[in-house]
Amino acid sequence: MSRILVTGAAGFVGFHLVQRLLERGNEVIGLDNMNDYYDVRLKEDRLQILEPLPGFRFVRASLADRPFMESLFVEECFDMVVNLAAQAGVRYSLENPHAYIDSNIVGFMNILEGCRHNSVKHLVYASSSSVYGANTRVPFSEHHPAAHPVSLYAATKKSNELMAHTYAHLYSLPVTGLRFFTVYGPWGRPDMAYFSFTKAILEGHPIDVFNHGRMQRDFTYIDDIIEGVVRVLSHIPVPDHSWNAGVPDPATSAAPYRVYNIGNNNPVELGRFIEVLEEGLGKKAKMNYLDMQPGDVIATSADVTDLADAVGFRPATSIEEGIALFVDWYREYYG
Repeated sequence: MSRILVTGAAGFVGFHLVQRLLERGNEVIGLDNMNDYYDVRLKEDRLQILEPLPGFRFVRASLADRPFMESLFVEECFDMVVNLAAQAGVRYSLENPHAYIDSNIVGFMNILEGCRHNSVKHLVYASSSSVYGANTRVPFSEHHPAAHPVSLYAATKKSNELMAHTYAHLYSLPVTGLRFFTVYGPWGRPDMAYFSFTKAILEGHPIDVFNHGRMQRDFTYIDDIIEGVVRVLSHIPVPDHSWNAGVPDPATSAAPYRVYNIGNNNPVELGRFIEVLEEGLGKKAKMNYLDMQPGDVIATSADVTDLADAVGFRPATSIEEGIALFVDWYREYYG
């Protein structure tokens, strides 16, 4: 049995991951600061499900609390760490940039130091498709440069990848970054568009549809994300001895470092996504068409060849199937 630290355990992805790890017999310490970026009651309800489960223990703390994080790593002796805690949201990073530095940069630094000094066998951390930023070459590949972020959120996620590589290089810490592509599903985040769309449609309120619905997103169902994370956790990276410093490949390294896309590899136009949501809810949306927002990108599309080659898994849940499952949960949870 491995002892695994999951940060952001009361969050959307963390909640689902903890359940999966416990099912396979791991001991899990879940950490979360329970911030009020979105409705804390949803986080508390997730925790109510997790806390009675055998093998789980919850710790309420902030990644940015350096003394606490240092003592936690020393006392708990983690075998592996999955860092999912972060200040999320592209648009909120325009309003409250300091929150992103505190959590996503300072907090991640504390994770790296904890892993380095306490013989953690593998650090897996959440990056984001947003790191591709101004890139328009699709599908996005880990082998493409990702050096032009268009939001502070994206910049912090790219910074995580750079910091992780440094620790892999200097201290031989095995690290794997996972670039998530628009995750959705039951117990999701209320700040995500599909969640707020559902609420507005059911209440008869108009929804804001940016870029007139012509944006494309690689919507990825939560179960596919979790399957990818679990498989990658057991796939500890080793140095790539064929890596060429003269023609450096961004996806791999002479250090024990890897980065993978986890996306549905089947981008869907936002307008079509709304149609599927309308079908699931049995109600038409009132739409308020708007131009693009600052920090947004036109399209995301994941090349998942590397993930499939490494761990034998390729996300494939259709939006028709995934939205139906989300709508069922939403109706039950909110009555």
